[in-house]
Amino acid sequence: MAKQFAVIGLGRFGLSIANKLYDSGQEVLGVDVNEERVEESTSFVTHSIIADATDEEALKSVGIRNFDTVIVAIGNDIQSSILSVLLLKESGVKKVIAKAINKLHGQVLKKVGADWVVFPERDMGIRVAHQLLSPNVLNFIELSKDYSVEEVRIPDSMTEKSLRKLDLRAKFNISVIAIRHKDEISISPSPDKIIEQGDILVVIGENEDLVKFANIK
Repeated sequence: MAKQFAVIGLGRFGLSIANKLYDSGQEVLGVDVNEERVEESTSFVTHSIIADATDEEALKSVGIRNFDTVIVAIGNDIQSSILSVLLLKESGVKKVIAKAINKLHGQVLKKVGADWVVFPERDMGIRVAHQLLSPNVLNFIELSKDYSVEEVRIPDSMTEKSLRKLDLRAKFNISVIAIRHKDEISISPSPDKIIEQGDILVVIGENEDLVKFANIK
């Protein structure tokens, strides 16, 4: 069953989220005060409207409280971003995700009720630096300042061996939670699972241990 999402602010960040959700079969409402942006978004969302998200009546008129999740992707207008989040929570929206441009902005968004604050520019910078330092890492999710989940490309030296023989927990203090083989993914793989060339391991552990593992030859 498709969920209902609203994306407020149809700049590059907002539009990329809206497009991904829409392509995944979800119902997506795009909202922006800029008529040109709304017109450009019509191919990437289910519906799009011109509206001011800092106007309480405008939010009510689109039935904003009925949406499962609302993403506030407003750009550099910090005041509008904060006020939008405040009005959304007061309107009864259960989950509000908001874009922040700096740490202080993020703290205020949390204070007024944002359930999840994202820092696109900061996070992308961290991601790029992480992958420059560990080229075998294809993707990662930072769980805390000490722990992460990573997708790691396996070196040839580890192929044609079982997880039991590799014994990554003992050697690197990390755990394999999934294996991606071409278009298939194996969750909680058996210790007897053989790693094939081109396989991607999804591993969890402390960041220091993950760095050591990701840089083996």
